[in-house]
Amino acid sequence: MADYLYDTIRRLVAFDTVSANSNIEAAQFLADRLIGAGFKAVFQKVEISGVQHANLIAWAGPAVHDGLTISGHIDTVPFDGQPGWTRDPLRADLEGDRLYGRGTTDMKGFIAQCIDAAIKLDRKSLKRPLVFVFTADEEVGCRGAELVGPELGGLLGDLPMPGLCWIGEPTSYGICHAHKSIGAFELKVQGRGGHSGAPAEGVNAIAVMGKVIDVIGKLQQERASSRSAAFAEAFPESPHDVLNFGTISGGIALNMIAEECRLKISYRSLPDVDPLELHREIERRVSAIDTRDWAGGSPRAKIIVGRPQIVPPLLSSRGTALERALAEVTGAKTSRGAVFGTDGGHFALSGITSLICGPGDLDQAHQPNESIRREPFERGSEMILRVVDRMCGSGVS
Repeated sequence: MADYLYDTIRRLVAFDTVSANSNIEAAQFLADRLIGAGFKAVFQKVEISGVQHANLIAWAGPAVHDGLTISGHIDTVPFDGQPGWTRDPLRADLEGDRLYGRGTTDMKGFIAQCIDAAIKLDRKSLKRPLVFVFTADEEVGCRGAELVGPELGGLLGDLPMPGLCWIGEPTSYGICHAHKSIGAFELKVQGRGGHSGAPAEGVNAIAVMGKVIDVIGKLQQERASSRSAAFAEAFPESPHDVLNFGTISGGIALNMIAEECRLKISYRSLPDVDPLELHREIERRVSAIDTRDWAGGSPRAKIIVGRPQIVPPLLSSRGTALERALAEVTGAKTSRGAVFGTDGGHFALSGITSLICGPGDLDQAHQPNESIRREPFERGSEMILRVVDRMCGSGVS
């Protein structure tokens, strides 16, 4: 039923589910298809940043323990204004061995495979429950998962919540059992404005922000040199905390002393570290800065360190039945850490053990002319069915 798979992805890509927009129409489309396949489905309606969104939960199988949850996020990153697009981002185009369109890799392609597998599934063969959880706003802090995780048991009614979850983020069908936590916050410097011809009478916020960047940059160097032996295999590229200066803005005119400067920062901490520890260290070091600028005046700036938005880390147990099933179906020999965050961090807070494994290639995620290779996309439905049989049917070990 390749036609059904391609019809699903084409219709799914056509929904503009950039995180700032509502995903309700796309969630309803998915629910209709799952209900048509014999699944029960409920929505968790949530308002995020003043916009209505929905998390979709659907299930089939007997109300017994164990089973499997399969999860993906409906939202995508923005495309409007992103340089490099030569195609309509909301049109899934098949050309050669690739399928193009926003979300094909991250991660509507995997969701389309789930819907295709649900249609093909013999529900009578299920001896344990199969649950689909499709979330909103993963791309902006996993906010849908943060809301649905604590409520998932109640939304399933009498069905025991499966303790294992497969998240189909783009890994080229590699298996990932961990990712770092993510912290994101804004740091603001409030100076004193004035005429640039008399700099000593004010305090330039941009100049003081330069000191802030220097202090945080030195902290970044320290963390990079403190490599964790425990996570050298999971995160070979960076077995340590990492930081990033995301955006900066300040000042309004060339001949005015900049009165304000804002810096947005993100960091990623190792999974066994308190996600707030690095933020506290930044606060401590920033508080020791001399907040005068280099103009020689006595006024001082004020530095305000914002509260961080946190995506929890993922550090799943090894050797689970799900890991064995995914290894058997994908042929993966090892498991490592993902360089990105997922809904799995919030799911872990609700007692759910997640593994990350999906058909897309990470180098396509968030990119212009995003695409997925045709071969892994087309064979993914059967792979899902094989894992479901192993976890929820007669093949479970």
